[in-house]
Amino acid sequence: MKEFETLHLVKGEDLNHHGTLFAARAAAWLVEAGFATVACEHGNPDEIVMRNLQNMSFSKPVKKGSVVKFAGRVVYAGNTSLIVAVTAQDAISGDAAIEGYITFVTIDSDTGKAKPHQVVLDSTTDEEEKRLREKAQQLIQHRI
Repeated sequence: MKEFETLHLVKGEDLNHHGTLFAARAAAWLVEAGFATVACEHGNPDEIVMRNLQNMSFSKPVKKGSVVKFAGRVVYAGNTSLIVAVTAQDAISGDAAIEGYITFVTIDSDTGKAKPHQVVLDSTTDEEEKRLREKAQQLIQHRI
């Protein structure tokens, strides 16, 4: 699937008491990147709601002054649900920093009821995309 990118500059107000990117701010940016991804793929942001954020994890601390690139792509397409994998890396060094999976559901904007979408996963030979899709499948299988 196509990858959609956003950039954020980490400023003082984005930091926690350790002087690194506050997890809640990172989660907000992760969800924003995920929403932009699914909105572009589905084509109508009014028909999209977030269901959950899973497995957000940091692989390295993110410091003030870093430019972080968030990249999202749809890695699972159910009948009414879509899972977006979002990865974040230092845009300058390329070092991986954050990863998470966000489930969105398509709804009828008038009734609020679940509505099928028309997003279909394409085939891929990209190893990173295969890894992300496999991880999404594992998350689906272990949902309670």
